[in-house]
Amino acid sequence: MDTRTQHLLKTLINHHIIDGQPVGSKTLTASSGLDLSSASIRNIMKDLEDAGFISSPHTSAGRIPTHKGYRFFVDSLVTMKSPNKSELDMLQSSLKTSNTKEMINITADTLSSLTNFAGVVMLPKAKKISFKHIEFLNLSKNRILVIIVTSDGSVQNRVLDIQEEYDQSMLIEASNFFNEHYKDLDISKIKENIIDELSTMKKNMINLMSAAMEFSINPKLDESLILTGQGNLLDTADLSQNVKSIKKIIELFEKKTALLQLLEKSHHSSGMQIFIGEESGYQALDECSIVTAPYQSDGEVLGILGVIGPTRMAYERVIPIVDITAKMLSKSIK
Repeated sequence: MDTRTQHLLKTLINHHIIDGQPVGSKTLTASSGLDLSSASIRNIMKDLEDAGFISSPHTSAGRIPTHKGYRFFVDSLVTMKSPNKSELDMLQSSLKTSNTKEMINITADTLSSLTNFAGVVMLPKAKKISFKHIEFLNLSKNRILVIIVTSDGSVQNRVLDIQEEYDQSMLIEASNFFNEHYKDLDISKIKENIIDELSTMKKNMINLMSAAMEFSINPKLDESLILTGQGNLLDTADLSQNVKSIKKIIELFEKKTALLQLLEKSHHSSGMQIFIGEESGYQALDECSIVTAPYQSDGEVLGILGVIGPTRMAYERVIPIVDITAKMLSKSIK
């Protein structure tokens, strides 16, 4: 694609991102800054349409970008705009807490607030976290509440449904053993040691401790992914006008499985990832774009954060916000 055609495509996409309307040759003639007639611009637009970069809505003589057009725009044409001071201050204030999970929750909220889209952050893998304290509390005959405190300041609570019966003295014994023998040990390694080190204990005690570690190593899906600002998507004209589409998006958000898999895909790639339309691999997100970036500690990727919005988003602004947020979180997280 020659420079002149690229310039017209960039101008068309920028106009469409701003107002959401199809862009005609008269608008491009007036705003492109090129010394071209309307006829010449129409010819270039036809070439772009034939190549699949733009399309013509049935109700308008103007053109709008296709997903292929947005992809070329993001890869080759977009001019990034750095976050302004107030945006940077907002990000910085969200990272002041020392509690990792709270920091990540606030980060997701901040991403959503700054972009007016949905913010998503994958929590760090539990295997990076060491054990600090545990308590077992008897709720009923076959239900026990487990409370685990980890090195990042997080407190995990979960009810275990079990077949064996335990009295409170047995639960205290189990708590004391954990707190004495496993403090500061990597949680992912504790379960490996339980059976060998507790050979003198009753089998049902081993089962209890193994179950406690299982939920800590493999947290519930809701505890693996923070998603905020989903309601913002209802306010975007491009998505809210299609009831079936928005319903599918909401259902996907509620399950979270697809989002987690999508972020895992980003986890195995280097640097930022941008999925436009069908590139996500999920039909519910065909009219969405997802911008993601990894956050890390000591050169090791801990998780992924990002923004989910319509394909018609201000990429020049959203991409730098996601990028700087990941870098700032990487510096702040312990």
